[in-house]
Amino acid sequence: MTKKYILGLFRDEEPLLHAVNELRKEGNKIHEVYTPFPVHGLDDALGYKRSRLPRAAFLFGCLGGTLGLSMQAWMLGVDWPMNIGGKPALAWVDFVPVTFELTVLITALGMVATYLVASDFIPGNEPKMPDPRITSDVFCIAIDVEGASATVGSRLRQLGAEVQEKEVEL
Repeated sequence: MTKKYILGLFRDEEPLLHAVNELRKEGNKIHEVYTPFPVHGLDDALGYKRSRLPRAAFLFGCLGGTLGLSMQAWMLGVDWPMNIGGKPALAWVDFVPVTFELTVLITALGMVATYLVASDFIPGNEPKMPDPRITSDVFCIAIDVEGASATVGSRLRQLGAEVQEKEVEL
């Protein structure tokens, strides 16, 4: 579904941050900000809440640790117990390295999958960018035309932006 957006394109991150703060003070709702690299303080300027990804990482870590321990307990203690040097079949201390490695592996793979789904970067999807220059050297503020005030375009120009009005699928 395509919508009309007012795009404010900046060449540097400092004017972008200033513009975001000014536009939000004036009560304008910013749909999204696109940058070629992470900008320190932009999340706070946009009023974003803290990410829930650390919670997902903890849950994936718990899953990996549980899988590691239960896999080894099943294989070495139930399915195929072996007497190696008189040691018990379920020697929990020996399970630590494999459990640790499986915890890290499941956490990493789970976080990659979670990030791809949360960011809508699923392979095969077309990238949703309002301007192709965003990937190299342009910073962009996208404001929905329907919710914007009549002076947003001129205000963006005052703040140093190149202003465009485009119909884009974001």
